[in-house]
Amino acid sequence: MALQASYQKKVFQFNFKARTSRGLMRDKVSWFIAVWDDANPNLKGIGECGPLPGLSPDDRPDFEQVLQDVLNKLSSHSLQHFNTSTLQHLVPSGFPSIIFGLETALLDLQNGGKRLIFDNDFTKGKSIPINGLIWMGDLDFMLHQLSDKVAQGFTCIKMKVGGLNFDREMDVLEYMRKRFYREQLTIRLDANGAFKTDEVLFRLEELSRFKIHSIEQPIKQGQPEMEELCRKSPIPIAFDEELIGIEGEEAKRKLLTRLKPAYIILKPTLHGGLQSCREWISLAESAGIGWWITSALESSIGLNAICQFTANYPVTLPQGLGTGAIYEDNIPSPLRVKKGEIHYDDSLAWDLSGV
Repeated sequence: MALQASYQKKVFQFNFKARTSRGLMRDKVSWFIAVWDDANPNLKGIGECGPLPGLSPDDRPDFEQVLQDVLNKLSSHSLQHFNTSTLQHLVPSGFPSIIFGLETALLDLQNGGKRLIFDNDFTKGKSIPINGLIWMGDLDFMLHQLSDKVAQGFTCIKMKVGGLNFDREMDVLEYMRKRFYREQLTIRLDANGAFKTDEVLFRLEELSRFKIHSIEQPIKQGQPEMEELCRKSPIPIAFDEELIGIEGEEAKRKLLTRLKPAYIILKPTLHGGLQSCREWISLAESAGIGWWITSALESSIGLNAICQFTANYPVTLPQGLGTGAIYEDNIPSPLRVKKGEIHYDDSLAWDLSGV
């Protein structure tokens, strides 16, 4: 009994203008892995590989060829003898989205091919608190999103900054604090590395008067100024891009020990898959560093796996798992967002006809 696998490419269309400090995104490509045992070809596990353009280390021209090569090697393995070590040998270094897609497909297969990646309370009805994401755009667009998120019951708002006029972004924050002071909103910011090193402290000081919970990646990753910035910033700094490409427990420990961020934000697609994220969480907790988990524009397939993985932990902070409604043509699933929380409604069915 040997494993078999195939993949299918799908392009998802955004239902709005998705703008970050790296530019405008109109669509998003994912590759879906199907894995089965040749003794039972009708039972399949499904996983999603979705590298982010301009950010993921595996956003490269040979991605599809590498994916095919990895899947070709599966036929020499059986499901019974497959483990994390085997996966690491199969997938070349620098392809975290393939690791994530393959490990979740295998977990799905092991659990009966029903998109039940882990056996925990999430798929039994327990919801996960999440933040509401405000995308960049003109002032009216951002304020409209903000009002919608508050009306939907979100109490933690994440706003992208650094891609527009700084004064305009400050205006949005000022409006947010004045208009919704009764709601006592928690505000998170994500700069995607947009601030220049010679201006970042000034800008963080300006932003801090709005009682900001944290700011993701204020400057580009890998810069020597980050160590001092983590010490001096008036706003707690959270790492996202800074973690990309850091492989192995010792390298991770050294980074956290040297830079000492307040938080790390984990994206399995970017940060080496689920097992790698487990390692990051363990190291962060040992160092007294907070963490939360965020999706990376995956469709319902990847988002479902990330939600179930997150539910393995005692969640205290809102997570970044609210991106399921951003596509016109997302895969119909039991995932639903209600009152600032995501939950799994098992009365609803998966529709994988497009995968």
